[in-house]
Amino acid sequence: MAQFTVTGEIDPFLHVSLRKGEKIYCESNAMVMMESALDLKGKMTGGFASALMRRFANGESFFQEHIEAIRGDGDCLLSPTLPGSIQVLEVGATRYKITDGAFVAAEGSVNLNVITQNMGSALFGQTGGFFICEAAGQGKLAVSGFGSSFVLDVEPGKDIMIDNAHVVAWDSTLHHEITVATQQSGGIFGQLVNSVTSGEGMVLKFSGRGKVVICSRNRENFISWVLKGMPTNN
Repeated sequence: MAQFTVTGEIDPFLHVSLRKGEKIYCESNAMVMMESALDLKGKMTGGFASALMRRFANGESFFQEHIEAIRGDGDCLLSPTLPGSIQVLEVGATRYKITDGAFVAAEGSVNLNVITQNMGSALFGQTGGFFICEAAGQGKLAVSGFGSSFVLDVEPGKDIMIDNAHVVAWDSTLHHEITVATQQSGGIFGQLVNSVTSGEGMVLKFSGRGKVVICSRNRENFISWVLKGMPTNN
């Protein structure tokens, strides 16, 4: 099996070691360096229909980079589009759902399937609309969020609420639903008003047993902050 190693603490690389005959695929333009024993090709993973669905579901590139050890063992370095840490997850008994733009790379034996999710999550969750990618099969999956990342363990009886924009990936067996950050009295309208005025808005509540990968930065808030600081034309 391919070896995935995260190298560096700030804006790290994903270091992948392949033995002859092994292959991985990664997001378009993720490859930074590879040894001459490896071949890189752009392919529609899973065919035209699957590539098109992933494009709509998670904003992934239509063509992904496929790296294979053709002439012998070799290493490569990959990097996500946004600055942020990388988490390597083991897909097998556990499947993972992935939010927009979180996919970095996976072994060839891991499949990215497009599945539907409930209307509440689709409209408010910022997790891919009505369709979302789920990693199945067997092997390693690398995901990345904006900023630092952290893995939370959800346990029965200890539900966790997470700001929508900070969710990267989660165990598919977990139940998730849209709710508001505040649970104070005053009815749903009062809760919504308090949630908006507190700056938190809608959140995702996870329950059950499994892992959730989160990131420290909110991409949309960061973009808004940058735009506010840009000079305007008078």
